[in-house]
Amino acid sequence: MTTQKRREWGIEKLCFRVQRYDPDRDRAPYLEKFIIPFHHGMTVLDGLLYIKENIDSTLTFRASCRMSICGSCGMLINGLPRLACHTPIEELRKETLEIRSLPNFPVIKDLVADLVPLFEKHSSIKPYIMRPDNEEVETPTAEFLQSPKELEDYLQFAYCTKCGICMAACPTVATDRLFLGPEPLAQAYRYCADNRDANTGERIKEVDSPHGVWLCHLAGACSQACPKGVDPALAVQLLKRTVVSRSLGLSRERKPAPLAPPPAEIKPKLPVPEFTAKQSKT
Repeated sequence: MTTQKRREWGIEKLCFRVQRYDPDRDRAPYLEKFIIPFHHGMTVLDGLLYIKENIDSTLTFRASCRMSICGSCGMLINGLPRLACHTPIEELRKETLEIRSLPNFPVIKDLVADLVPLFEKHSSIKPYIMRPDNEEVETPTAEFLQSPKELEDYLQFAYCTKCGICMAACPTVATDRLFLGPEPLAQAYRYCADNRDANTGERIKEVDSPHGVWLCHLAGACSQACPKGVDPALAVQLLKRTVVSRSLGLSRERKPAPLAPPPAEIKPKLPVPEFTAKQSKT
């Protein structure tokens, strides 16, 4: 949106219709209306912070980095799952915003969704490097060799922040709570594609299951909603290919990346200069 178009949107007030829910008091979530001032460059998170700081301090939501890195502030904004800190109000072009907690997750309070189901599913796919020389993973003595091309094979999928937005957008997660979902499946592929790992078979046992990879029918909603461009739908399709290739014996067992050899020459450490401002010992 150009600066001129922003200036043309000459509004002064916004109406936030925010989901409220206190499990100790309310039988079901409901919407509460707040009128707040608008300023250029304002995000949905800015609006929620204004409400909490100036109108109702009991409003509860998650937020941390404010720059689309931590994934904490995922919520349903005007019917679509988004990060509140990454959603400028001017781009929505709406004077009334309806904000709810992420769907497909239980509600803890107000806009705070319970992401424990996501983390449990994520843990089930063993999201870590597994190798025969596990001691080297636990107490490393050197790096594992990895070329730029080998890094490219999984790097895009490593940008996931575990925000839960893809799970909230997925229609299959909405109809089957046991379905692993796009985030765990995408991360399963991320580790299967990592040349440092040697336990693809263990992960395939988890994903090649009644509630695993084959329930994905490629709606693409997860990739459309992902705020980091991870494209979990692509990862899930690549994971399907991996499962089929292994079941048909078309893929060879991959040896995990070897350790990098010790450097031919160890450079001496440079002396550390003294502080220019001496610290007092008292």
